[in-house]
Amino acid sequence: MLQVKNITFGYTENPVIENVDFSIAKGQNIAVLGESGCGKSTLLKLIYGLYDIDEGSIFWNETEILGPKFNLVPGMPFMKYLAQDFDLMPYITVAENVGKFLSNFYPEEKKQHIQELLEIVEMTQYADVKAQFLSGGQQQRVAIARVLALEPEVLLLDEPFSHIDNFRKNALRRNLFAYLKAKGITVITATHDSTDALSYSDETIILKDGRILEKGISSEIYNYPLNKYVASLYGEVNELQLSQLTFVEGEDETILIYPHQLIVVENGLLRVIVKQCYLKGSHYLIKSVLDKKVIFFEHDQELEFNQEVTLMIK
Repeated sequence: MLQVKNITFGYTENPVIENVDFSIAKGQNIAVLGESGCGKSTLLKLIYGLYDIDEGSIFWNETEILGPKFNLVPGMPFMKYLAQDFDLMPYITVAENVGKFLSNFYPEEKKQHIQELLEIVEMTQYADVKAQFLSGGQQQRVAIARVLALEPEVLLLDEPFSHIDNFRKNALRRNLFAYLKAKGITVITATHDSTDALSYSDETIILKDGRILEKGISSEIYNYPLNKYVASLYGEVNELQLSQLTFVEGEDETILIYPHQLIVVENGLLRVIVKQCYLKGSHYLIKSVLDKKVIFFEHDQELEFNQEVTLMIK
């Protein structure tokens, strides 16, 4: 189990991470979400041991994770950390980069293992290409394969798909997290791809201003967001009064509604004016107004400017 116990850290006197406390069971996949600057990357670096924490402690099972003051080479041997800069050796091949830290004692097994990892990240055809000739997305895929090579107990991923094209990202994500789950590797992923994280994370940690706002099962955090900040991490969100959407009078409770939860109906209680339509492929995201307040909803067809429609919750 990974135990992060009330840690606080700051690059200056102002804390970037403050009183963060949580635990993660072996083999769990955790997504860390939050707006830019909330402390996601710093948290991963602290867990890896790249910085000395100001207060608190971090343990993996019985081993305390310590920073540069206690380790000549920062970082823990049973962990791997994939940073946003990939740190590949530019003048050696893709295969050599992936196998850089593998033993040469059994060369055939090493070659087979490198081949397996390159298949996961779909880079087998580039095995003999030097890293300096790869695109940013290709380098990121090689970096992912390299951190998997020694099969760490804990893997820390910082925006692992940020440079990878969408059409490759989906397949890579499926392959990668299926492999990690099969190996029982504990994974913590800091990401801005909030909706994508729903497909692979067991639990989600929401950070805001260096503090944990919420931690729980990913689907529950999405379906029952704590507040507008949490909901907005997954895209557009509407703040509405319950009385606007039901026949119950006097209900002033504010509820959060995602655009996909609103549908166009005849004689709905929510009467809006269409202002803009955004094609999203399988549907349109419609921007509308209600008493000068913006309301977003989804529809299968484009609607006319200034068209009046009525909505209800699905």
